[in-house]
Order: sequence, then structure tokens, then C-alpha cells
Amino acid sequence: MNPDRTFVRLFFLVSLLVCSWSQAAAPVPKAPSVGAKAYLVEDFHSTQAIAEKNADDPVEPASITKLMSAYVIFKEIQGGTLNLEDKVRISEKAWRTPGSRMFVEVNTEVSVADLLQGMIIQSGNDATVALAEKVAGSEESFAALMNHHAQELKLTNSHFVNSTGLPASEHYTSARDIARIARALIEEFPEYYRWYSVRKFTYNDITQYNRNKLLWRDESVDGLKTGHTESAGYCLVTSAERDGMRLISVVLGTKSENARADASQSLLNYGFRFFETHKLYDANTRLTTARVWKGSVESVDLGLDQAFYITIPRGEYKSLDASMQLQERIIAPIAKGQTLGQAVVRLGDKSVRELNLVALEPVDEGSFWQRITDEALLYFE
Repeated sequence: MNPDRTFVRLFFLVSLLVCSWSQAAAPVPKAPSVGAKAYLVEDFHSTQAIAEKNADDPVEPASITKLMSAYVIFKEIQGGTLNLEDKVRISEKAWRTPGSRMFVEVNTEVSVADLLQGMIIQSGNDATVALAEKVAGSEESFAALMNHHAQELKLTNSHFVNSTGLPASEHYTSARDIARIARALIEEFPEYYRWYSVRKFTYNDITQYNRNKLLWRDESVDGLKTGHTESAGYCLVTSAERDGMRLISVVLGTKSENARADASQSLLNYGFRFFETHKLYDANTRLTTARVWKGSVESVDLGLDQAFYITIPRGEYKSLDASMQLQERIIAPIAKGQTLGQAVVRLGDKSVRELNLVALEPVDEGSFWQRITDEALLYFE
């Protein structure tokens, strides 16, 4: 029987997680009921939702918007068009922007680094508008950049018309989209993400405190952002890491500062208590080898193009299993990254994920003699 046409059983190495095998699986209760218009808690690495409500509904994000603004600004710094040491002249528009403030003064020059901390730690609308104008010339042009990056991040329920999150028609996002922005900030800009855990910032002899109450309550929390308007309610995006497992929670539309903090804490505790995340496969690592016909070589290594993590109920690791199914006939030429099969991950009897197996290296077409020989062999297959 041709092994390329059969299921190849994959058993995960016991030595990776011997301790988890010994834990008895605990029943998973329903997620806590929290008073929010929408919420989501998901694992950072696997991106799997652990609990959610109205997570794809477009909602008003208030100052949570500043996560997207920060992402755009960090991209500009990464690309070399903006530096932390650059000075920004404060316009009258930035100075007059209502809402929370850093208290910059009109026509003064403030460094990008100070403005970023004023935006992130103090949620200063004046600082945010000043940065938007520095990056794009106007806040309107900056909003266009926000929407461009939103498309690149595959935010499917978001549209931005300003940098601050002040109420505006056609300015909205969703809990799931916010989680994607938060994940991108943590993953792409760890050197700047640290600002989201800073508890206070002083500028112009005025000290203001980070409004994220969980930074004081829970030492595992290291970000991200609060938001509030009368129409949006009280919102909070948090990220926390415990024993190598990182969760992101998004809570939108609660009734008070304490309510948003309590709801976020409940969701984080629920996720950490009842779920665990494991890295099953590394990116670009051989999982199996497939026969290649009519190629310059007779086999090609197959694997995944990115690392694969899975989030499962705590204590259920021993119930994980996987199988692979390869294409019936793999014929050269083959491009690197070309999909040539699937890996199916199961938890007990339930299929939980299907992953594309891709070629880890290209395979050129073989010589004329090799092609003729394999054509004859295939005829008798």
C-alpha cells in the first residue's frame, strides 16, 4: 500500500508535558456573566476564543481607538520615517482637542517619545492628535492610514475617522478586531509595548496615573488600554501572562471603571483557570516526507509555514491526537510553501483544527529520463 495515500498517525511527545498528563481533567463551567455590551477573551498564541459575547458587532471604541493609532505610529518608527527623538510642534487643534489630556501647550515642541507616553499612559487626546498630524499632516489623513493598516491586519468590522476615539459617525470597531490590534502590538513592537504597563507619567509638572486598575490588582497584567465616553460606556483591553500562557481580554460598554476592571479580571481568571495552551509544532520543521514524482529528487519534506498552538480545557492534553493526509500524487515542479496535504488535530473524537502541510523546499522538474521513468511507474499505480 502506498504510504502517501494513507493516514499517518502522529503521537505527541510525552516528555514535553509529562506533568499535564498527570492532571485529572476538571469540568469546564460556563464563562462568567459580565455586564458588557461585548466582550472577548482569547489566547494570544493560538488566537482561539475562550469566551465571547457579540465579539464581531461593530461598537464605538472610545479611547481604545488609540491602540490602532499607536500601531500606525510604531510602524512609522519601524520604517524610519519617524524617530522617538523627533520634536513635534503642538498645533492649536491638538491643544484644543477635548477629553482626556496630556496638557501640552500650543506652539511648544514635544518629543515623539513624550507624546507617545502621554497617549498611552495618560490617554491624552491632545498628544494623539499632535502625533497624527506629525505622521500624516492632518488627522483626516492619519485616519486613512489607520484604515489602510486595518485592512492589512484583516480587521473585518472596523472603520476609523479620527485618532482619539471621540464619538463620530462611521467610527467603529469590534471586540475581535481590537484583540487583533492588541496581539499585533505585543508581537511586532515588544520594545514599545512595555509603556502599556507604566502606572504613571509626569509632563509639565503634572502627574497622571494609568486608568487600567488591573495594573495594580494583578501582577500578571502588563497592558493595554482603557476607554470611556458617555455613548461607548467604560471599556478595557487587557493582556496578562501566567506561566507562559498569555491571554487578551476585551470588555466594551460597561457601566463604571470598577465594572470594566472586574469583568476583565473575571474573564482572565476564567481563561487561566480552566484552559491551557500548548505549542504542538514549530514553523518550517519537517513533520513528514512525501514521495515526489517526475522531480529532480524523489521526496520533499512537509511541515507548517507557521508555528501551531492550541488552547484546550485544562488536563485534556492526553486526549490530543493528530493525523495527516497527503495528496494522492505529488508531481514536480513544486514550489516552496505549496500545499500538499492536511494535518487534522483532534481532541478526543472531535476534530478541532485542520492545517495545511506545505513543501519546506522547492523541487524542480526532473530530467527527461526521470520523467519518463516515473510516468511509466505511475501508469501501473
